[in-house]
Amino acid sequence: MKSLNAQKYLKKIGLGKEDYYFWKQVGKALLCTYTLFGVAWVYNETSPLGWWTLKPRPKEERELAHLYERREFPYPGDAEAMEEFVAKGGMIGTSIGPKGIMESDKDSYNYQKELENKKLEQEAQKLWVRMRNEVISELQEKGYDVE
Repeated sequence: MKSLNAQKYLKKIGLGKEDYYFWKQVGKALLCTYTLFGVAWVYNETSPLGWWTLKPRPKEERELAHLYERREFPYPGDAEAMEEFVAKGGMIGTSIGPKGIMESDKDSYNYQKELENKKLEQEAQKLWVRMRNEVISELQEKGYDVE
């Protein structure tokens, strides 16, 4: 039974009583390191300096960064804030929007109406081109020179 002594086995693999101080220091170092990484991660996500974060960005994005601003998203459980956010155009789903364009006067109804108008305009343009091509082909069949 003496050969199965737990302290003797732990001492062989580096976990004996004389190794406690070493592992205590390793634990402190890991705790400090993870704390620093956690603080850097939180600071990166909620940076008070606006666009300055720890993430590297390509040159094009850095040059165009002044054109965009961050959009704050409401907490999903707050129904009133979510309705207000959707009414202001938050339903688009982007986290950044161009500066200078007033998005606060757009509500979801106006946005949908704008999309419908754009679709109608495209369909009208397609129909116009199709009718024009048919008329041109009929005139060419009759022998008229149409350019």
